[in-house]
Amino acid sequence: MKSLNNIFFAFILGLLLFSCKKENSSISDLDTLRKNNNKISYPVTKMDSAQAISSITKQKIQELFDLSTLYTSGNRDTEIDSIIYSQINNYFLVQDSQKLKPIFRQLDSLKVKSAKVGNIEVRKEMKNNDTLDFAKFDVEYFDKDKRSIGIFNKNTQYILKAYPIKFKKEFKFYFVSFDIPSPKDSISVGKTK
Repeated sequence: MKSLNNIFFAFILGLLLFSCKKENSSISDLDTLRKNNNKISYPVTKMDSAQAISSITKQKIQELFDLSTLYTSGNRDTEIDSIIYSQINNYFLVQDSQKLKPIFRQLDSLKVKSAKVGNIEVRKEMKNNDTLDFAKFDVEYFDKDKRSIGIFNKNTQYILKAYPIKFKKEFKFYFVSFDIPSPKDSISVGKTK
């Protein structure tokens, strides 16, 4: 009888263990987008290579496109749309609606529902005594049925602004201008004698 009680107790215990279902702890894309606000800073010690700068730049560009496609798919007159708009503005050094209009216009005209950033190349250029940071990247647009609309080459200028916090050297990432024309690869031909 005692062994029957032990078997019954083990069976009940096993049922209790297997009946507990594990909740899915993954964060939805909407929750991720809702929390994007360009307030994360990165310590300089982790930024000792161009690969790290390239990775962060790609992440910020992707976040900007995610928020922009979310904004353009809405009515643009709700409270959440105004919050998304202000989040997009926080990615720019100078908050100006004129910098956002070309992005929204292209997304609207192509009816883009999502975008994926790829093939990023960061470079520095010297202009007078200033060093300017640029990124050249490809972005693939997708429609509502997740079909590819096309891959577009883009350029952006960004800045890493010092943001010291209690004896730590950190910085914040901002776009100076977005979707700027490509620099000319060839030398212009002049008159020859």
